[in-house]
Amino acid sequence: MSDKVCNSLWRASAPDAPSLTPLEGRVDVEVVIVGAGFTGLSAALHLAKFGVSVAVVEAQEVGFGGSGRNVGLANAGVWLEPDQLDKTLGADAGNVMYKALAAAPDFVYRLIQEYDIQCEPVRNGTLHAGVGKSGLAQLQRRYEQMMKRGAPVQLLGAAEAQARIGSSKFNSALFDPRAGTIQPLAYARGLADAALKEGAKLFDQSPVSKIEPSENGWILYTEKGQVHAEKVILATNAYSEFGVKEQARKFVPIFYSQLASKPLSDAQLASVLPNKEGVWDTCTVMSSFRLDQQGRLVFGGMGGEGGAHSNWATQRVTELFPILNKVEWDYCWAGKIAYSEDHLPHCQQLQKGLFSVAGYSGRGIGPGTVVGAELAEWLSGRRERLSIPMTLLRDISFRELKRLFYEVGAHTYHLGQQSHALD
Repeated sequence: MSDKVCNSLWRASAPDAPSLTPLEGRVDVEVVIVGAGFTGLSAALHLAKFGVSVAVVEAQEVGFGGSGRNVGLANAGVWLEPDQLDKTLGADAGNVMYKALAAAPDFVYRLIQEYDIQCEPVRNGTLHAGVGKSGLAQLQRRYEQMMKRGAPVQLLGAAEAQARIGSSKFNSALFDPRAGTIQPLAYARGLADAALKEGAKLFDQSPVSKIEPSENGWILYTEKGQVHAEKVILATNAYSEFGVKEQARKFVPIFYSQLASKPLSDAQLASVLPNKEGVWDTCTVMSSFRLDQQGRLVFGGMGGEGGAHSNWATQRVTELFPILNKVEWDYCWAGKIAYSEDHLPHCQQLQKGLFSVAGYSGRGIGPGTVVGAELAEWLSGRRERLSIPMTLLRDISFRELKRLFYEVGAHTYHLGQQSHALD
């Protein structure tokens, strides 16, 4: 399967990325972050804002991974139904995570406003669209559980859901007014600009070749430079540079492809998503769709980029929206989602001062931004606990740790995640 971004709408329409250079020579900071995506950039921005010296080292470019390829739905919460979240983590921990990520859209849009990030923010809510009896039952469960927790959601019947979406193929929809859409790559680039303004150091085109402990922390090596830091955050999710091989659980990389149409006509825009909500459905093989500010339909689904996926997308969109008739695609791109077994993000302490976070399971915008900021608060001493599970691994020797790292390509490593400490 390809992993191309060359024909991405987001790359074609995003403001220019900040001008960065590869890492050269020696850099000394308190915290170094591997990966310039939502988590890494949010952590860098907030660490710098708190007066902590920080550097970000990116193997490719800002937002190269999932942060620059996703649908752009800034949703509240995680994939799990709230009751299942409590069952998985326990009621107290589940409540902490639920509250933190329920407020994630507020946090994202507040940052956008504070730093004037030009990322096409639209906060008209999102629609989780029901398909079949099982889809309706799922939305009813989610609605009841979210209402008990004070969420301002609405369960729409068939007529209203179909009118809001512009399709007769859905029997219901769960509307969440807290959420919205953004241009994800533009948002990532805006976070990078904000981090630079706050004093963070950012380096791109600098794949990490080695990490080793030092007397005062860690040394991170690239081809032409090195970073000496007390703490390291590995924040590369499905596009990881380092990883732990022997673990109880690992995330599963899932390919997700998207296509963007030519701008729709005024008549089509009056029918298809007239309120410009972002939508995803309850199908096992999920689809998502939304509009950008140029009136393009952005349609996505599980699977790799290619002719077969394009043909499927064309057929599916025509079924959903007969008014579009023969839809024409201007852009097509694909990326990877890091699905954890329990559909929750996890943070690990691999060894003292060496941390990793991964497993957003397709919910990276809000959770990634919040978790990055929480990591910054935690590492700077402003926070006692994170809203996501923190796994503290047993104190293994560096020789053991080094054997757990493994290379699977020139600049590509898989980062696993677990929710139980290693024995």
